Amino acid sequence: MVKEGLKFGLPPLILGLALVCLAKLAGIGGVWVFAVGIVLAILGVFVFFFFRDPERQIPGDTNSVVSPADGHVVEIVEESMGSQPGQRISIFLSVFDVHVNRSPVAGRIAGVEYRPGRFYAAMRKRASEQNEMNVITVATPRGNIVFKQIAGAIARRVLCWKAAGDAVALGERVGMIRFGSRVDLWLPKDAEILVRRGEKVAGGSSILAKWKSTV
Repeated sequence: MVKEGLKFGLPPLILGLALVCLAKLAGIGGVWVFAVGIVLAILGVFVFFFFRDPERQIPGDTNSVVSPADGHVVEIVEESMGSQPGQRISIFLSVFDVHVNRSPVAGRIAGVEYRPGRFYAAMRKRASEQNEMNVITVATPRGNIVFKQIAGAIARRVLCWKAAGDAVALGERVGMIRFGSRVDLWLPKDAEILVRRGEKVAGGSSILAKWKSTV
């Protein structure tokens, strides 16, 4: 579990258990206090579940591009990055998905740009351009790739644990987004997309694309 989960999960869990004890053992507040205690305890447990951080089997093939996030592929489109043609894969994360993000490629962080913005539902196309996000550029021998940690209607915080100049391995943890959100991955034309819209993917282990050329 990401240690930040303790900060959010312990308070409702402890308060909930305290209320349950007051209602059951001391007879204070009756059924309503007991019910509120149960709800708070369940909320605390769910927060721990949300901040889980399972180990993943990272592919050994360095020619692979792995998913930066858990979720469902909601969009695969042709998209240029400046004057460079490429393609974008968008992944939607529900509140039930793991929200730790991983590097889709091995390389060096060329830049991390925070962009304030709106909080449209992460399923909507406009979220890719208008929502609050971190834009992370990774330099690789095959050129730069870009992925975005995008806040959603519920998520209000995007966290990146890396800085410009840091080396990253394939599938390495790089940050997380709190609660429902979206991650976009932009790849140049030299990458062959292997996933389809609607497919369920797992961060760090699901292969989204393969490089057409080797280095």
